[in-house]
Amino acid sequence: MIRHVIIWTLRDDLSDEDKKIKSAEIKEKLEALRGVVDGLTDIKVHIGLLGTSNADIMLESTFESREALAGYQVHPEHLKAAAVVKSAVSHRSCADFEV
Repeated sequence: MIRHVIIWTLRDDLSDEDKKIKSAEIKEKLEALRGVVDGLTDIKVHIGLLGTSNADIMLESTFESREALAGYQVHPEHLKAAAVVKSAVSHRSCADFEV
């Protein structure tokens, strides 16, 4: 199993209200991939992080294999969701590891 964790920081030029709207949209689009992408066994997007965080959104997902993660990266539905993410974020950090 592969765990795929992404942490995003939203753009500074977004208002607080726009950040809430974009965060909810990102959560909806990414969590909708459950059952759509082969080999994706779990996906959860955390929004409304505590003030002690230095990021705005966190994605936790689990894949059956490295090949499943690679397939997710190019899956058309993931690419649509990623476009929404890219339109709103200024910084992305990623960690992939075996569990």
